[in-house]
Amino acid sequence: MNTAIILAGGSGSRMKSEIPKQYMKLGDRMVIYYSIKAFQDNERIDNIILVTSKEYIEYARNNFMTNELSKVTDVVEGGKERYDSVYSALKKVNDDGKVLIHDGARPCITTEVISRCIEELDRYDACIAAVPVKDTIKIADEQQCVKNTPARSTLWQIQTPQAFKNMVVKEAYRRLYESGTFAHVTDDAMVVEQYTDKKVKLIMGDYRNIKITTPEDMEIAGIFISDINKQ
Repeated sequence: MNTAIILAGGSGSRMKSEIPKQYMKLGDRMVIYYSIKAFQDNERIDNIILVTSKEYIEYARNNFMTNELSKVTDVVEGGKERYDSVYSALKKVNDDGKVLIHDGARPCITTEVISRCIEELDRYDACIAAVPVKDTIKIADEQQCVKNTPARSTLWQIQTPQAFKNMVVKEAYRRLYESGTFAHVTDDAMVVEQYTDKKVKLIMGDYRNIKITTPEDMEIAGIFISDINKQ
């Protein structure tokens, strides 16, 4: 089984919106619809689990557990932090198989990137979509002065989906919760990096696969969605 977990528990605070950004309209559809549809259309994905806040569970079930989106098999309640939401969904998957974890606020994901993640899991236990950074990156000290400049050739901007063999990511999360140390956990790959000895493979993502965070991102995403639909 290849399962997609799509996270839809974020808020609309930086979007200056009263509704969560993933439920805002992007063109004729909600932002999260495009993420779900990409996984729905990928023939190697067997089922999709949505994770959302308690107050939106029924809303998500009514809108996304449809004939068109037939692979959506469950909507589960998320937690306070991102890792809590992921852990809630991981409890719904078996130890066997593969799981792809994706941000619902990344509507420009393509079926090609999804397929690359699944294929790479035939060779690695964990892989994540990413793109090489285009800009020079500076590391700053506490006074916001430049501390050093890492080689740009070694730097990648991390995206989602992040893909894992089920037993690997489930064991990593189990150890995370046993440790009780949650500081600085920002993505799922970080949990696997810290709590297992498995290598995490970087695979080529897509520069259009942006995360919607601010109002300006909606305009850019609209252009990218139109471009993807023409392909």
